[in-house]
Formats: sequence, C-alpha cells, structure tokens
Amino acid sequence: MEPIKLYSLSKLPYEYAALAPYISEEQLKLHHLKHHQGYVTGANAVLEKLDKARKDNADLDLKATLKELSFHIGGFRLHNRFWENLAPAGKGGGGAPKGALAQAIDGEFGKFERFKKEFTQTATSVEGSGWAIVTYCEKTQRPLIMQVEKHNVNIIPGFAILLVLDVWEHAYYLDYKNDRAKFVESFWNIVNWDMVSRRFDLQKK
Repeated sequence: MEPIKLYSLSKLPYEYAALAPYISEEQLKLHHLKHHQGYVTGANAVLEKLDKARKDNADLDLKATLKELSFHIGGFRLHNRFWENLAPAGKGGGGAPKGALAQAIDGEFGKFERFKKEFTQTATSVEGSGWAIVTYCEKTQRPLIMQVEKHNVNIIPGFAILLVLDVWEHAYYLDYKNDRAKFVESFWNIVNWDMVSRRFDLQKK
C-alpha cells in the first residue's frame, strides 16, 4: 500500500519582511506560520480521520466531516494563491496589469479604475471572514469577481482563480486593527500583476 499523501505548508516566495510597510513582518509570520499552517493541519486531520474510519469500517458524520474538509482545503488553496499574487512594492508589486489581462479588464469593466473600485467594494463588504477573488469564465470569456465567505461559500465551481485577497481579520489585524478598508487600499501596492497575467494567459490557452 502506498504511503498516504498529506498537505504541507508552502514556503513564501519572498522574505517575511519584504512586503512592509503594507504587511509587516510580524503580521506575515503570524498569518503564514499560524493560520495557514492551521488549515494544513486541519485538512490532514480530516483525511486521517476518513482513512481510519474506512480502515475500521466505522461510521462518520459525513455531512460535518466533508464540510470541515472543504473548509480546510479551501483555506489551504486560497492562501497558497494569495502568497503567490503578492510581491514587494517596486519589485514586482503594485501598478496595473498589462497585456491580454489589461485588455480583458478594460473590456469587462470599461477601465482599470472601475475594476479596482468593484474589487475593493467586494473585499470591504464581505460579511464576517472571506475573500475577494478575480476569476475567469471560459464559457463567456469574461473576467469575473467573486465574493467568497469563509473559504468555501459562494465559490463558482471549476472557475480559474486568478487573483485573491484575504480579508479575514487574521490577515491584517496586527497592522490595521479593524480597519479592513485601509488594508484593502494597501493591497494594491503589492499585487504581483505579472503572476496574475501569467495565470490569465495560461487560462486563455
């Protein structure tokens, strides 16, 4: 029997202090090493519980178990994407998209500033904890914005995830207290548009 494969915490593509002053070293360490690690640990615990129940032919509350698995895997995946679409300001982070992605955004929203306004409103108005996400619909060939609660509520199944912003309080509380709007405003200084554009180009292919 093959060893059971489990989730593991990814390494950040930059140093913990690299996103300051927009995200401090202390904030980033807490978010990555504690909260992201928590979803890794949670997903693995549920998988191990499923494996044990199947081995022992035991019953499980599958409604609760699978809901928990979806929550933790969603948190794992979205955090991985979040780290990837950030970069230090002036060193790949900030500015505006270029190329095909810029054209798609202009075609859908009229101009980048309108897209930025809608995405910002999406992020600041999430009820409780959740995410603002830019996705792409292959059917209509349109970039769309999703407002996701927790890690797994209101996600459109099967749609590519191009850009994400974590607006759980654990993503910003040390730096911004309860001022989510200020955190969202700061986010625009560290968006890695090159990475988002590469994802978009791959999706178009």
